[in-house]
Amino acid sequence: MSATLSLTAPTEHGPQDVTLAYARVGAGEPLLLLHGIGHHRQAWDPVVDILATEREVTAVDLPGFGQSPALPHGVPHDLATTNAVLGAFCAALGLDRPHVAGNSLGGLLALELGRRNLVRSVTALSPAGFWSGAERRYAFTVLTGMRRTARSLPLPLVERLSRTAAGRTVLTSTIYARPARRSPEAVVAETLALAGAEGFAETLRAGRSVRFTDDVPGIPVTVAWGTRDRLLLPRQGVRAKHTMPRARLVRLPGCGHVPMNDDPALVARVILDGSRAREASAPRTSSGTVGA
Repeated sequence: MSATLSLTAPTEHGPQDVTLAYARVGAGEPLLLLHGIGHHRQAWDPVVDILATEREVTAVDLPGFGQSPALPHGVPHDLATTNAVLGAFCAALGLDRPHVAGNSLGGLLALELGRRNLVRSVTALSPAGFWSGAERRYAFTVLTGMRRTARSLPLPLVERLSRTAAGRTVLTSTIYARPARRSPEAVVAETLALAGAEGFAETLRAGRSVRFTDDVPGIPVTVAWGTRDRLLLPRQGVRAKHTMPRARLVRLPGCGHVPMNDDPALVARVILDGSRAREASAPRTSSGTVGA
């Protein structure tokens, strides 16, 4: 079910009126899905039906992305504000400490929610925030270039490129390891989402000084990284493991930065396994640990 929700979020910048678009499906314990910068909730479409067999799945467009309007003028799209909005969103929908899975920016947001003990478990797919200064500048340069390209391409050209595997590779190979698997309709939609993302520049600006340096104790945490991630390099997963020694670190063979489309079955299994886990009393490492 697709819907929109208007709410007032108690942020560090005072109460803010926000509208969020979301889709909800399935039954079971609640699972919240958070996409990356410039993307939209449909990034999760390849795995939603699998997840919905065991979870009540809610995929939301973050403020300023997809069909969700940007935050009010002058309110920063920073971690604190966005997480306050997400907390109010969960409360409004009756999502009591949901499991949460996020990709890229969404992974960082998921970890922040976990650090604040607002969720039952966290699965972070290539989360932002574990970069070096040079790696962050590289990622932001690539993202800015992708945004510029998306805004410059006429819609007829995007539609024409999307009809061939080669064209889909041109449009999406930065984030997908197997771009030919993405449907033409999905490629057009996410190119338009990137071009029209009202919150892109503000979110990128707010991320310049972001580093995730805290442990997330008390709840199960899974960090998964695609071995062919070209945006946030897999060695950042090792830093994540050092920061959160009890987290389960999983490699996703053959997957890129947005792995849900590259291997839906594997990604869904990692998310469901993470949401079934219980906090361990000793550091955990999966048999597929990401190497440097």
